[in-house]
Order: sequence, then C-alpha cells, then structure tokens
Amino acid sequence: MTGRVVVIGDALIDEIRDETGTREFVGGAGLNVAVGLSRLGVPASLIAMVGDDAAGEQIRAFLDEYDVDLLASPAEHGSSRAVSTRSPGGEPEYVFNDAAQNRRVTYGEAERAAIAAAPMVVVSCFPFDDPEQASLLVEATAAPSTPLAIDPNPRSGMLHDRAEFVRGFERAASGALLVKVGEDDAQLLYGTPLDELRARLVDLGVGAVLATYGAGGATIDAAGTSVSRPTSDLPGRIIDTMGGGDAVLATTAALVRDRLPADAEEWDAVLSRAMDVAAATCRHEGALLRTPE
Repeated sequence: MTGRVVVIGDALIDEIRDETGTREFVGGAGLNVAVGLSRLGVPASLIAMVGDDAAGEQIRAFLDEYDVDLLASPAEHGSSRAVSTRSPGGEPEYVFNDAAQNRRVTYGEAERAAIAAAPMVVVSCFPFDDPEQASLLVEATAAPSTPLAIDPNPRSGMLHDRAEFVRGFERAASGALLVKVGEDDAQLLYGTPLDELRARLVDLGVGAVLATYGAGGATIDAAGTSVSRPTSDLPGRIIDTMGGGDAVLATTAALVRDRLPADAEEWDAVLSRAMDVAAATCRHEGALLRTPE
C-alpha cells in the first residue's frame, strides 16, 4: 500500500512556562507522531481537531512545513492549548483549555478514504472515555487489512471517566498490531505496575506491546519474545522529556509498518533505534523529533 500513514489524535499549542519566561510550540501527541513520521521519511496525514483561529493558523503552517497532510475536524471551542510547567526533573505538568478537554474527531469521506489507503493507522492521545467517539474510532479503523498502532496517552487534565477510558482503549486495542504504554499510563488508568499492564495487553491479543519506563528504558513483548533496552547515552544533557515517548512511538511505527520483526534480534534493532531517536529528541526543548545524526 502506498498511502500515507494516518495518525488520529490531538494537535495543540504547548505554552511552556518556567523561570526564563513563556514560550510556545506547536505540539500534541498525535501531531508529534505525525511530524515525527514525516521527519523519518514516512509520509503522514493527521486527523485532529484544529480551530479557525490564530492558534489553528500556527498548527496548519507547522504541519505544512513538515509535509503532514491535515484532515481537520471542526473545533467548536477553538484550538486546543496546554499550559505546561516543568518539574525539577524536566517532566511536563499540564493544564488544558476547554477546547482540549472537549476535543472531538470526525470521520467524513476524506478521512475514511485516507484511512482505507493507509499502510498503518496510529492513534495517540484519543478521548477513549467518550463512548460515542470510541465507537466511531473502532468502526472507522476496523478494516483487517489496515494495521493499527495505539498509544492511549491519557492526560489527567483531560480524563473525565477513568473506567470508561479503559473500556474504550481496550476495545480499540484488542487485536491491534502495536500498543505503546508507559508507567504513568499504568498508574493513571489501572493503578497497577506497568509489568502487569504489559501482560494484560498481551492477553488482549496485541501483536507487540511497547512499554516505556522513562529513565529505565523500554521493553517490547511480541510473539513470546521480550526485548529490553536502556535509555541511549548520547552526548549532551537532557533538556526536555516532553517528546520522548512520541519519538519512541513514531520510530517504532515507522520500522514495523510493513511487518512485525520475526525474532529478538530484529526487535532489538528496532528498539535500539527508537531509544536513540528518543534520546536525541530529549536533548532539545520542545517535542519535535530529532535523530542522532
């Protein structure tokens, strides 16, 4: 299949506030993955809610710069915004505006055609706690010929119903090709260690479970094989971890979109590359994917 990888998720303005002042970046987990794929040489489209306002103009211009095709859903409350402060360890802490907390994705003729032609569909930071939207997502991505990758990427500031989110996420993830989850996801959604969530997702029939442990590295479970990698040690200090997880997902999706690796050696190469790209990304401010090269 020769179409663009389709990413379904969020697009917003990240407003970063710290002791040096306030800065703005175009971001959102879905947008970061779509742009990351494009920067890795994989053509991508993004289905996301974007307003007809100044922030929306910024988002559209940014996506144009990186050759990401935007299929914009109507934005009743304007474009989404996340006000972010940093913990002492560099982790982002968010407050979201009304648009972000009430985001919606719609599937018209253009969106369905893009999904049908896609070699892979990637879902990141989706409102799984909205049953209607979760059902529409499952219906729109149900074709067995289209591999599906999911990162639930829940945000406490946008989470309205934890139990409903889990139901919607697991319904979509059942049988998916790839699911990425992190330690924060396991605690926020399940109140359990990440290792337990890994096992639960394997039991749901996920083809490959990509688990990220922050400074502890990452692990992939696939077809009875488990491969782990530490964080990559690159020159320079860590500046910002905001885009690390999105970089891991984008890199992994780019490398497995045609087929899952056949053995532990191939998976190790995939995970090694993903950790290298994440490490390079975290050595710059903002969430734009960077490569070690």
